[in-house]
Amino acid sequence: MNGPPIGVEGAKFVEVIVERCAGLDVHKDTVMACVRRPGTGTRRVQEVREFRTWTSSLRDLRVWLAAEGVTQVAMEATGVYWRPVWAELEALETVEMLLVNAQHVKNLPGRKTDVNDACWLAQLLECGLLRGSFVPPPVIARLRDLSRYRTKLVQDRAREVQRVQKLLETAGIKLDSVVSDVMGKAARRMRCSTVTRPSAWSMCAPISNSRSNSAASSRRQTPKRRASATRNCLPIRPC
Repeated sequence: MNGPPIGVEGAKFVEVIVERCAGLDVHKDTVMACVRRPGTGTRRVQEVREFRTWTSSLRDLRVWLAAEGVTQVAMEATGVYWRPVWAELEALETVEMLLVNAQHVKNLPGRKTDVNDACWLAQLLECGLLRGSFVPPPVIARLRDLSRYRTKLVQDRAREVQRVQKLLETAGIKLDSVVSDVMGKAARRMRCSTVTRPSAWSMCAPISNSRSNSAASSRRQTPKRRASATRNCLPIRPC
């Protein structure tokens, strides 16, 4: 709905597109909310309130926005602090939520240093100058978090395997040259034998695969002093 024009630095007039909107400045413990609505004549009035980030306080924020007849709400993506606020306000079916990029808001001209962040977001929102980021539905968001967590676990495991291989190479133990998987069952038993009894490399042939048997001579040539050097370095689990 169109409204009266307002003045903005760098332009003579900017037309008000959203009559009733709100800007939220989300912090770890508090949420500053600014609601802008039509005043007398062509004036615009705003009201600023502070809410805690507890669930009960966020419910009070939702009730207040619904009572003010707000149709759009904008907030910056500040870490993960915006997530509980977003989840609570999603229950307002008549309100359009916008999650904006903080860098995009910073680059917009006309901001004054004494203006509250929530008020500045509300002013930009009522003029239609904010572009919301994509926020997936709850089901897709949970699936994305799960897939990202799985990817991180796979990467952590790969780094740990590389660390073990590096320690073995440093000690002169060519384990990855005789087994296909240095974290496999046979490789773990061979590492246990090496740590407990460095002279037991010749006894590892019966527990290794055919690839290990073909390189038995290389195992016997492993220096004892280097094998013992890894005794306090390798994370060995009991066999």
